[in-house]
Amino acid sequence: MENSKYFYIWIGLSALFIAGSAAAFSVYGLAKLFSGAFISVVIMASALELGKLVTASFLYRYWNMINWFQKVYMTIATIVLIFITSAGIFGYLSNAYQGATLEFEKQSTELLTIEERIEQLEEDKVFLKEELSIAVSELPENYITAKRKLREDYNPQILQINNELLDYKKTRADLEIQLVSTGVDVGPAIYLARTFGTDIDTVVKFFIFILIFVFDPLAVMLVIAYNQALIDRGKEKKLSQAHPEKEKTQTEHWRDIYSEPVGFQGLIEDDERMDIIGQNGNDGLHYDEVDIPNEPLDENNPNPQPTARGGIRTK
Repeated sequence: MENSKYFYIWIGLSALFIAGSAAAFSVYGLAKLFSGAFISVVIMASALELGKLVTASFLYRYWNMINWFQKVYMTIATIVLIFITSAGIFGYLSNAYQGATLEFEKQSTELLTIEERIEQLEEDKVFLKEELSIAVSELPENYITAKRKLREDYNPQILQINNELLDYKKTRADLEIQLVSTGVDVGPAIYLARTFGTDIDTVVKFFIFILIFVFDPLAVMLVIAYNQALIDRGKEKKLSQAHPEKEKTQTEHWRDIYSEPVGFQGLIEDDERMDIIGQNGNDGLHYDEVDIPNEPLDENNPNPQPTARGGIRTK
């Protein structure tokens, strides 16, 4: 592709697509960050994004023609705008992550609360049973009615705890099923978090930083590369206009060589070339002008010598 005369178009399209995507994500992220003036922030951020790309192109094209103050200020401004764009992209991706995990985190928190409540009820149930057992054991063996009365007092409390446990366990089962469905959206993050032995937020932040590190800087570099391709293409056009014979490609040169006439027409042209060579290399004498003697050849001279005029010396 690098040898294609349309390669600069691919560079331009790539630069436009990546820079446009980065600008859109950044503008949206900054607008969400300053949601009180959403429209104003969108206009301001869009203008800065366009200015950043134009500034980078200007620096590349006119670096040797501007003063040091312009070089320093415009370079710093471009770098700062890259960081601002990256911050906007970070805000956009963070907001998307929070939207995807909001319901998941809500259900996870509710599940943790239910599990803590179940654990507390289990402890209360054990405590009541131990208290009942101690109270019964302190009574004499013949106090059957008193023991029955104690059990009648404790049993309702234990039954109430059992009912609450059943309700909470049922709710926990429903939440676990919902978490399976909700976790599909953040399943890869959960898997990576388990793989690296950390929490989901840390894994997501790490990948967001990787994305913003290559996103907008790559867009700016592609814009500069597109300017470089356009400048080189302009130089090639000027060179081809100054030397039109260099416009042909290698394929075209081979086509010219192998498309020369052959056959009878080629032989005629070869004869014409030989005529020119004979005329220019023999003092104006032509090989067709042959001096043929009228007398018969001498039998004693079987090897006649040619003359300078193209005839044959017989004697």
